[in-house]
Amino acid sequence: MKFQGTDAYVATDDLTIAVNAAVTLERPLLVKGEPGTGKTELAKQVARGLGLRLIEWNIKSTTRAQQGLYEYDAVSRLRDSQLGEDKVHDVGNYIKKGKLWEAFEADEKVVLLIDEIDKADIEFPNDLLQELDKMEFFVYETGETIQARQRPVVIITSNNEKELPDAFLRRCFFHYIRFPDMETMKQIVAVHHPGIKESLLTTALTQFFEIREQQGLKKKPSTSEVLDWLKLLLAEDMSAEDLKSGGASALPKLHGALLKNEQDVHLFERLAFMARGQR
Repeated sequence: MKFQGTDAYVATDDLTIAVNAAVTLERPLLVKGEPGTGKTELAKQVARGLGLRLIEWNIKSTTRAQQGLYEYDAVSRLRDSQLGEDKVHDVGNYIKKGKLWEAFEADEKVVLLIDEIDKADIEFPNDLLQELDKMEFFVYETGETIQARQRPVVIITSNNEKELPDAFLRRCFFHYIRFPDMETMKQIVAVHHPGIKESLLTTALTQFFEIREQQGLKKKPSTSEVLDWLKLLLAEDMSAEDLKSGGASALPKLHGALLKNEQDVHLFERLAFMARGQR
């Protein structure tokens, strides 16, 4: 079982090595990188490339580790007991299975995505140590132990908003997705926008990388944002000459796809103003 990338996802050599190493070691793959660099999409494409079903657990700031295992609805059981419902005698009727339970009880091997783990409370990763390590957990209400029938391929993503505990990191295979260089970005664009003219692509990506390298930028535009920008340029039937028409100091055409806050827009407006004043 080897991941080689897919026709919809450009995977660099070091990324495919990381995925396959995690699969071989049967360790969770912890993927970090800038937002928009394809971390979540990686899990989807690994599932597609390996021919496995994907189970997604999207983490929020309010998510608790227990929710990934199961939740027991004691309130509903109490209400049903007061109403004399027959199902109250089976506690299993009040247990909602979580994403880990779903992955563990699958008859076939699956890919389990734990997306943006750094959004949760700092104790969240530690609360999953045993379950991810031993691939089992105990259900106190029923007295049963849930064991993984097939060890899932676990992919965990993080935007680095919080430091993860050392004990958790020790149990993972780590990979940082570096921001693509010009040539890799061209390959990525070719997947999403096949047939784009080389002159337009080169001019657009040159402007894009110049924006990313600008000092004082609060939020650098990401891979997903340059793909959106190119989609707009194609929809507007713009050419390389159209992009160059404002000069190097002007705001890029349709810049709202790339610059996502007023500070960055004002930064480029000031730079354009200063450049005009020097002419």
